[in-house]
Amino acid sequence: MMSGPSADSLEVATAEAAACRLCEMALPLGPRPVFRVSKTARVLIIGQAPGTKVHLTGLPWNDPSGDRLRGWLQMDREAFYDASKIAIVPMGLCYPGRLPNGGDAPPRAECAPLWLDRFIRLMPQVRLTLLVGSYALRHRLGKGAMTDWVRGFRELGAAIVPLPHPSWRTTGWERRNPWFEDELLPVLRQAVTMALE
Repeated sequence: MMSGPSADSLEVATAEAAACRLCEMALPLGPRPVFRVSKTARVLIIGQAPGTKVHLTGLPWNDPSGDRLRGWLQMDREAFYDASKIAIVPMGLCYPGRLPNGGDAPPRAECAPLWLDRFIRLMPQVRLTLLVGSYALRHRLGKGAMTDWVRGFRELGAAIVPLPHPSWRTTGWERRNPWFEDELLPVLRQAVTMALE
């Protein structure tokens, strides 16, 4: 472990996060921390937690939700996975399991304070943060309904863009909220382009 704040670095945090076994006994598929960070990243994508497909491949957003997110961004896989420009850190680094209703369980509560907050501190080049889904929104912005946070995107300034989770469950939400595609997505794409310049 580090000896003090000055001993901390992104390399140290990355190695420690990759080796984390804190929640091992509670994880149905065992620990497999999935994240991508770099000192030069300009955009940070904060999601919720890996699903089973991501757990198996070890590549974040490597599933239909990731395809949808890349569609929102109008970004191909090569650009999306360029870790020198885009960091991807979920609220929970490991697959948390399933809920009785069939959805994924929430990210483990221990994880974000331990890893996400530390990574954010160690990536000072980040210009834009995408908060993807309710868990990320609550962690960074506090209490509030997902739709309210996303609809109020302009009030958050240029450094944060709030997004719903891009799962198939959001399809109906998008139909009911056409402003998302008409107003927010163009702003999102421009913000990402500007952050990466």
